[in-house]
Amino acid sequence: MDLQMMLLDVIYFILRGSVRIVFRPRTKPIDGELVLITGSGGVLGRLFALELVREAGGKAHPYRVDVTNRVEVYCTADEVRTDLGRNVTMLVNNARVVARERLMDCPDELVERTMKVNCHALFWMTKAFVPQMKEQNHGHIITIASVLGLFSTACVEDYCASKFSAVGFHESLAHELLTEEFDGVKTTLVCPYIVDTGMFDRCKIRDEVALFLAPLDPEYCVEQAMNAILIDQPLVCIPRLTYLPVISRALLPWESNVVTYRFMGSDKCMYPFIENEKKND
Repeated sequence: MDLQMMLLDVIYFILRGSVRIVFRPRTKPIDGELVLITGSGGVLGRLFALELVREAGGKAHPYRVDVTNRVEVYCTADEVRTDLGRNVTMLVNNARVVARERLMDCPDELVERTMKVNCHALFWMTKAFVPQMKEQNHGHIITIASVLGLFSTACVEDYCASKFSAVGFHESLAHELLTEEFDGVKTTLVCPYIVDTGMFDRCKIRDEVALFLAPLDPEYCVEQAMNAILIDQPLVCIPRLTYLPVISRALLPWESNVVTYRFMGSDKCMYPFIENEKKND
């Protein structure tokens, strides 16, 4: 009986997902929500702030905090609650960095910095703000990860490792919330392709492939992420074409994926980026 119910649920969610591709679900209102965005000084963070302030209404309150310092995060969380008189109900983990050097040439401190900002900070932000969401059974946790947290490429070991960690952290947290029946606390994992913010300047794939898979316009990226957030979509890869490497990585032999990477130019796409950074030093 349990097996039959499980299979029926699987079929239902496949059909629901298919229908949602064609008929977009109604978006939820977020006016009145208190949204906290990390890394809001960057391109994507600023755009998320503008978009969410517009959707939620109200105004922005800037706080300067080192997200890698857990004591500072916890103190700032208390400060936010005291200043605004309420709990954060939407948490957007957006802060991210990359070492910009090949692993063997990279100072250890830069590797540690990438892991602390892109991964460790998720632990401190979650411990600071999610308990209140669980108490109220209301909230939304958004992790801005990367497609490089689902499949990798050469010469950005620090970034890929940190984003794979971010994806694993987010999915584990999502499972925990579902298992403990906090159904009012939603999660959305956002995995964009390379975004044209300057972070991976000069990153280059094969010209013919780039016609279909160019770096994302930041505004388009945020727009697509917001579309997913407002319908409580658990995962979104931007653009949809990047779901294909995820599927091929799971189903095809390693060598098949390597051959595909080489054809697309994805295996060496970060080499121009690294070389450009060397010239700028």
